[in-house]
Amino acid sequence: MLEKYPVRELHEIPEALRETPHIPKKLFIRGNLPSEDFILLAVVGSRKFTPYGKEVCEKLIKGLRGFPVAIVSGLALGIDSIAHKAALDAGLPTIAIPGSGLSQKTIYPHSHLSLAKEILDKGGCLLSELEENQNAAPWTFPARNRIMAGISKAVLVIEAEKKSGTMITARLATDYNRDVLTVPGSIFSTNSEGTNLLLKLGATPISSSEDIVEALGIEDQTKSTQKTYSDCSDEEVQIIELLSSPKSRDEICNEIEIEISELSQIITMLEIKEIVKESGGKIYLL
Repeated sequence: MLEKYPVRELHEIPEALRETPHIPKKLFIRGNLPSEDFILLAVVGSRKFTPYGKEVCEKLIKGLRGFPVAIVSGLALGIDSIAHKAALDAGLPTIAIPGSGLSQKTIYPHSHLSLAKEILDKGGCLLSELEENQNAAPWTFPARNRIMAGISKAVLVIEAEKKSGTMITARLATDYNRDVLTVPGSIFSTNSEGTNLLLKLGATPISSSEDIVEALGIEDQTKSTQKTYSDCSDEEVQIIELLSSPKSRDEICNEIEIEISELSQIITMLEIKEIVKESGGKIYLL
């Protein structure tokens, strides 16, 4: 499945890793690293993710579409794989750093072999300091985490228990003088104990993709360009075109002869896509 992309040793350790106190002696790769134009953002979180964590991860990464950002994660179950898939869906390069060698037989978890191939097929890469046939072991994951933290400009923590590999990655990021970005979570969820602790310790709170863009120091060019609605249905575009001026639901129904129940569904989807908002009985185009 991965034979098309042979394992090779990188001739030079990336500069960001050479700045850390724990420089890997070797790095092996399948595929190609993103160009230096891209800023690397590590996205990490719980393997036992919640629906909230999944939705947040997908939404934040989707909002980075078109920006020079590449997503780094560990190919693991949970938030890691969600981050890789969201990056692929958004057309962003993604780097997977598994806790194993890059042999097709040893890559971990083996259930993500097809995801690994999709990452390669779409121009991303697999990266490891381990020999090709090295199996995953308890010690390989903390070692992998230091590479994820070291190679990235910032680490975004979606969900984390207090004692977890995710918190190890966040601590390493701090040690390496990387920015730690954190999504606030429910005070009732054990999956948010780690993230909320990071906020107390000074991590940057993240509640939108714009927060990430700002934290990474990227100029948001979209603010000065006209929005496009390529991911909207014909019905959604029809509503958008009516909103050159704010309108009530009744006014929209009268103009295009649509049932209020159907309109409510469309408005909800447009709000999720952050295209419209409703205030004071009127629908506004953002």
